[in-house]
Amino acid sequence: MKEGNIFGLHRVITPEGVLPQPAEKIDNTMDIYDNEILIDVETLNIDSASFTQLKNAAAGDVVKIKSMIMEIVNERGKMQNPVTGSGGMLIGTVAGIGDKLQDRDLKVGDKIVSLVSLSLTPLKIEKITRVMTDIDQVHVEAQAILFESGIYAKLPDDMEETLALAVLDVAGAPAQTAKLVKSGDTVLIIGAGGKSGLLCLHEAKKRAGVSGTVIGMSHSNAGIGRVKETGLADIIIQGDASKPVELYDKIMEATNGRLADVVINNVNIPNTEMGSILSTREDGVLYFFSMATSFTKAALGAEGIGKDINMIIGNGYTRNHAAITLQVLEENPVLRKMFKELYT
Repeated sequence: MKEGNIFGLHRVITPEGVLPQPAEKIDNTMDIYDNEILIDVETLNIDSASFTQLKNAAAGDVVKIKSMIMEIVNERGKMQNPVTGSGGMLIGTVAGIGDKLQDRDLKVGDKIVSLVSLSLTPLKIEKITRVMTDIDQVHVEAQAILFESGIYAKLPDDMEETLALAVLDVAGAPAQTAKLVKSGDTVLIIGAGGKSGLLCLHEAKKRAGVSGTVIGMSHSNAGIGRVKETGLADIIIQGDASKPVELYDKIMEATNGRLADVVINNVNIPNTEMGSILSTREDGVLYFFSMATSFTKAALGAEGIGKDINMIIGNGYTRNHAAITLQVLEENPVLRKMFKELYT
């Protein structure tokens, strides 16, 4: 077998010298190097911001969505939406393991979920068999490759595959929430009625404790309904996060002018940076998990209003994030039932 670079540099076609994620095109031939894992892919879980953009651009037409996905993968060698820059995750069966990785606790035939983005994963799709527009998932006949540095999780025995994929796709959000929220904090979850938002609600409530306050904010009636059903939010707000002053006024009222100690942004639409910034108190923490976030708008927006806060760009990985996220569903039967109804 040919020797590969730990970070997958050997797969980059253009431009030379960059890593696979920012690369414009990567090699998606499925002959594996000595440090790669070959996967027979069954399902792609497209990142929410990416799928929303594709769905809007195609006016909801499933045939057009299929065509757009195929065009992206054929052009780039990976599923990286050129508008949002984001990808998603996959579920599949191990079909081959490079010589260098034979000592891993992994064997051919194991069912795994990738925990690295499709925006850097070599992918070759033969056929898209089904598009599930309501849960951002695509069933495929395809193969993909994980690099030596790529992380993955074996599927839990007691969980449906599509549910595990949906939950692990956003594992970074609840795990980061667990790290950021302290006892007594006032926490605002923007996009609280969505997949990552609901998981973050659980961790926020758990970490803020009885002396803290959790505010769940959602735009849609369905999202508000899900937040209410969880019973995890002390205060529920319906509103549009892309209207910053409107959101600011609502958070000022809800917190008696103090604003939030921690704000977690989970939305899948653009232009929510300023609403999030305005809702965060001075020296507070703002975590942008949303892949629709513009670093420029966030950085210059905070500067423009003289707001000194700690802004964290959403790292999809944090230590033990898969275990933490799966534990949420173990701890919270209401959420597990809700997710099972939504994603299986």
